[in-house]
Amino acid sequence: MKINPILRRASGLAVLGSAMLMGQAHAQTIPESTECIAPAKPGGGYDLTCRLAANGLQDTGMINKPMMVSYMPGGIGAVAYNHVNGVRTDDPGLIVAASTGAAVNLALGKFGQYDADEVRWLGALGVDYGAIVVSADAPWENLEELMADLKENPNEIAFGAGGTVGSQDWMKAALIAKSGDMSPRDLRYVAFEGGGEALAALLGDHIQVFTGDLSELKSQLESGKIRVLASLSEERMGGPYADIPTAAEQGYDVEWPIWRGYYMGPEVSDEAYQAWIERMQALAEDPVFAELREARGLFPMSRFGDDFDSYVKEQVTEFKGLAEEVGLTQ
Repeated sequence: MKINPILRRASGLAVLGSAMLMGQAHAQTIPESTECIAPAKPGGGYDLTCRLAANGLQDTGMINKPMMVSYMPGGIGAVAYNHVNGVRTDDPGLIVAASTGAAVNLALGKFGQYDADEVRWLGALGVDYGAIVVSADAPWENLEELMADLKENPNEIAFGAGGTVGSQDWMKAALIAKSGDMSPRDLRYVAFEGGGEALAALLGDHIQVFTGDLSELKSQLESGKIRVLASLSEERMGGPYADIPTAAEQGYDVEWPIWRGYYMGPEVSDEAYQAWIERMQALAEDPVFAELREARGLFPMSRFGDDFDSYVKEQVTEFKGLAEEVGLTQ
């Protein structure tokens, strides 16, 4: 997937004008005070997802009051999901960051009594891709070298990421192992509450491999502190990721796209839900937002409302089968 060319500024002004009119029409359905919950500690992918919306809405003038970003770590998203279902069920000003990882956890029943039907899936503003990351001074220059050592000494190489066994980050490692004729059960895996924690552990040599996301890595790549052995995308990405080979071109047929999206409480009114859909659609089409998304290492993805709802639920079904394929039992 390649980043689409930036729209001309004139079209952006037209989009912004229509967005302002939409905002006036829905003044009563979306409150002035808005909030995005990141279901993890600061610094990881959910933080990025919340700030993508918060900064985008602010920079395009679609909100007058800055959106608050709050953090609710716990259960790799389960605490926030339960909070929205049990406490803030109808808050028209609240959106919650979600990703492919949320769909994985829902597929595995890790959100307790709640399933994918319990919230209103709002939409996705971008897509990211998984990555296999080591520190800059690691002995491996490519995926083949890492896999050769892993097969020989599986107990000496610890993988880690912001998710437990069965999470999307674990599945990235599991699929890489499986594609290299290894059992995922042989992997040493350390779970963290978020990508920021896991990346810090990698730099501190507490783990040797981080199965993160490309968008989390931009600043660390620029600083020269890490080496990305493979992106789990269908083709090489552009910009700062142009020199990173895919896993597939190195002989490991693994892809892992990660959408960056949002959900709302199950009892949010149809009017507020539709107003948010229109707001997010306008944001996705704005050239100012396109620049912001690109600066964060994300690639275009625009799915909203019913389309996004169906997409998430189809993923949940697919991931249930994938969990069985990689040897995960419940």
